[in-house]
Amino acid sequence: MPSDPWEEDGFQVRRVQPFEAVKTYQCPGCSQEITAGIGHLVVVPPEAPDLRRHWHKPCWEHRNRRRPGRA
Repeated sequence: MPSDPWEEDGFQVRRVQPFEAVKTYQCPGCSQEITAGIGHLVVVPPEAPDLRRHWHKPCWEHRNRRRPGRA
């Protein structure tokens, strides 16, 4: 059963459970891969749902305290 989304900082956020994670994504917070089988968050700006991004949970929680990506 998918998790219910919630609002945070003007974004819609939904938890993806490990069994739901079937593809690999790149986290915009750390630029590292989120591989299949790893639980993570999907973050969607309500005005632009096509710009949704998949984040590691700690990266999303610390997004305001670090620069995005790595060199």
